[in-house]
Amino acid sequence: MARYRDPNCKLCRREGEKLFLKGSRCFSDKCSFERRSFAPGQHGTNMRRKVSGYGLQLREKQKVRRIYGILEKQFHNYFEKAEHVKGITGEILLRLLETRLDNFVYRLGFAPSRKAA
Repeated sequence: MARYRDPNCKLCRREGEKLFLKGSRCFSDKCSFERRSFAPGQHGTNMRRKVSGYGLQLREKQKVRRIYGILEKQFHNYFEKAEHVKGITGEILLRLLETRLDNFVYRLGFAPSRKAA
């Protein structure tokens, strides 16, 4: 199964908020978001431009993908399932993601992070 293997703290910095991907480290002073709250990369420290509506939607989608640790194809399949169920698609999508086994183990407190679960 494919997974993201690059630095996790870089993802938090890109989204502009803590995603708690590293477990207990995110609660300590060692969290990289606490040290550097700007986006990673060469232009991260510069002022940000105003984000369009599409940009906001994309950032929210990427944030959900990164929180649950799934890739684009998996996310697309979950979205297709949520679309076919009657009701509000966004809420159903989050409900489907919350019922994953790794998320369930993380919520019970058996693992410090979703990746460890």
